[in-house]
Amino acid sequence: METQTGILSAQGGPASGWSMQNLAAKLPEVFNLPKVGDTLEGIVIKKSARNLYIDLGIRGIGIVYGMEFANAQNIIKTLKPGDNIFVKITEVENEAGLRELSLTEAKEQKSWDLIREYKKTNKIIDAKILKVNRGGLMVEIAGIPGFLPVSQLASEHYPRVEGGDKNKILEELSKFISQDFKVRILDFDPKYEKLIVSEKAAEEEHLKLAIGQHKVGDVVSGTISGIVDWGAFIKWPAPEGGEARSTIVERPSEADTLEGLIHISELDWQLIENPVDFVKVGDEVKAQIIDINNDRVSLSLKRMKPDPWKTASAFLEKGMLVEGVVKKFNPFGAFVEVVWGSNAEFIQGLCHISEFGSDEKMKKAVEMGKKYQFKLLMFVPEEHRMSLGLFKEEA
Repeated sequence: METQTGILSAQGGPASGWSMQNLAAKLPEVFNLPKVGDTLEGIVIKKSARNLYIDLGIRGIGIVYGMEFANAQNIIKTLKPGDNIFVKITEVENEAGLRELSLTEAKEQKSWDLIREYKKTNKIIDAKILKVNRGGLMVEIAGIPGFLPVSQLASEHYPRVEGGDKNKILEELSKFISQDFKVRILDFDPKYEKLIVSEKAAEEEHLKLAIGQHKVGDVVSGTISGIVDWGAFIKWPAPEGGEARSTIVERPSEADTLEGLIHISELDWQLIENPVDFVKVGDEVKAQIIDINNDRVSLSLKRMKPDPWKTASAFLEKGMLVEGVVKKFNPFGAFVEVVWGSNAEFIQGLCHISEFGSDEKMKKAVEMGKKYQFKLLMFVPEEHRMSLGLFKEEA
C-alpha cells in the first residue's frame, strides 16, 4: 500500500505547497483531531482499480479500499481527480498512515442530514414511489427509503374503494409506482432507519388558505369524486384568492380543487343503506358546507332540499292512522315509509320489534315492499323521529 508521503509527492497535492502562514491559519483545525464517524469533505487525488485516495486537507490523506471500495462502485465510477466528495472516517489511521474512509456511509449520513433539514424547515420535497403494499407506498428521498401511509395521502390520491376491498386498494395504489409525489417529512429516526412522509401535510397550507375563503352555509357546485360505505366525496374548484366571495361559489374553468365528505346521513332525508344507490361518481351536484374543521370540510346534499319533516307536521299527528310501505327490516324492527300530500312526499319511521314480539313474528306479519295501515305512536318532527304500530282491526 502506498504511503501518505508517496501519494502527496506523486500527485503534487495541496500539502506540498503549504506555507508556515497557511499552517498557522489552520492551527485551530489541527487541534480538532478527526475521529471515527466524522463526515468530511475531500478532493479525489487518485483512482485505481482497487483504491481511491482522498485529500482531506489539514486532516491528512484518506483511502477507500476493500469492501468499502466494492460497495461504493456506483459512486466511484463517476469520480475523477479533482472532484469534491463527502467521506466518513472508519479508521483514524492505518498502518500506512492513511485515514480509512467510507463513501456509502458518508452519502447516507449526508442524506439523513438533508432529511433533518427538510423536517426542520418543513420543506415540501419530491418523493419517488418505488413500490406499494396494503398499508401505503414505499418512497425514496435522497437515497433513503421511506414510507407514505395511505392515511397520509392527499385526497386526490386516496383510494376510494367500495367495501374497503384490500386487493382493490392495492390495485389502485399500484398505479402510482414511478410517480413523484410532493411530501413533507412527518417523522424520521436514522438509528432505526425510519422515515415517514405525508402527502397530506404538503398540501395543508394550500388547503387552509383555500378553505379559509369558505364559511359554513356556503353552497358549492362540484362533482362526486368517490364513494365509500360511510358517504360520498365531492370535489369542487377552490375560490380564487383576492376575489370577492359570495354565498354561492360557482365553478370556474380549470382551477385548483378542494374536496370534502358528504356523510351518508347527509345525502338525503330518507334512510340510505348504500351511498352508491343514491349518487354515482361523476354526478354534478350542489352541496352546502355544514362544518369546517382545520382541513376537513363536511357537506350536505339533503339540506339543499326542503325538510320533509317540517311539511309533514301539517299533515301528520300522534294517534292518527296512516298508510306506510315496509322498506327494511333490522334487529330493532321494520322501517316504514309514510307518504302524504299531493306531491307524494314521504318520511321514514320505525315500527319497533316489540310491536310484533319477535323477528320471526315481524316477518310473518308484514312483507318488504307491501303497504299496511299503521298508527302514529310518536311523532316529533323537530327531532326527525316517528314511531309506528301495526294497526289491527278489531274482530
